Amino acid sequence: MTDEPVEHRRLVIAGSGIAGLTAAIYAARSNNDPLVLKGDEPGGQLTLTTDVANYPGFPEGVGGPELVQRMEQQAERFGAELENGIVADVDDSSRPFRVELKNGDVYTADALIAASGASARTLGVPGEDALMGFGLSTCATCDGAFFRGEDMLVVGGGDAAMEEASFLTKFADTVYIAHRRENFRAEDYWVDRVMEHVEAGDIEVMRNTELLEIHGSQEEGVDSVTLARNETGYPKDNLEAPGTETFEMDVGAVFYAIGHTPNTDYLEGTGVEMDEAGYVETRGGEGGGQTKTAVEGIFGAGDVVDHHYQQAITAGGMGCKAAIDADDYLEDRAATEAAAGQAAAEGDD
Repeated sequence: MTDEPVEHRRLVIAGSGIAGLTAAIYAARSNNDPLVLKGDEPGGQLTLTTDVANYPGFPEGVGGPELVQRMEQQAERFGAELENGIVADVDDSSRPFRVELKNGDVYTADALIAASGASARTLGVPGEDALMGFGLSTCATCDGAFFRGEDMLVVGGGDAAMEEASFLTKFADTVYIAHRRENFRAEDYWVDRVMEHVEAGDIEVMRNTELLEIHGSQEEGVDSVTLARNETGYPKDNLEAPGTETFEMDVGAVFYAIGHTPNTDYLEGTGVEMDEAGYVETRGGEGGGQTKTAVEGIFGAGDVVDHHYQQAITAGGMGCKAAIDADDYLEDRAATEAAAGQAAAEGDD
């Protein structure tokens, strides 16, 4: 490992999901020689989706990994460089930025686009790894339509769980919500919406209930789940207690709605502002510069910023904006440096 920079880059993009790759395509076409560091989840969350049916231009749908691969090829065609690497730390105390990777490699960069995404929280139950993308999903909006007529299980008790359960009633026979406590964390608005669906017979709420195991196969998808219920809540912590009931339920799909964790640890020592959950705050608004952060030269795009929409197409749009904003910044910086150099030269005459 070395503390010396491996090389200097005009633009570094942290993350290789849809936001990062779209930024790379636009940045490369602007001759900004972007270096894309793939991160610890190369391709982002879309690689967990077997069939993407709502990305424009693919009327028959496209596999998540295939879409990512095509975007990688497109970025490389225009001159972007993709490397395996996880950003561990960014030093913004001087210019250029110092970007250190977890393997010890160090780069310097004139500009940085944070497109490192947010990782969906999971439970670690048996069947989870094998069935993720095969009936188990972390995005109802992305995958709900694939399971029309099935009974579906939503795990969670916050706004996201209530919203996704309500959305899934468009497709499901019955939507079941499993929440490990008695009371929901969701706002009253979303709880009221769910209760309207309960009265209509579209949703059934299972309080004080936790998921223990998901059953099925990659060939056939999810076919059932094992759940535990205890009226005092948190049944997984009380599996041996007399009041805990373990039971099986047939469902055709499971949706986790237990939140996301933004991948922003590497920005904690910088002046980039983040909200309480760790999502990057950008300027937003109208006109140019919408993806600017509080640090000049650092931009944010995709799920690392957006904790509401979290769609591939919105991430791509933000990646495009970030690349354009970064290009404007780099052009202005080059012009300022050129003017300063000319003034110094004239002063020496």
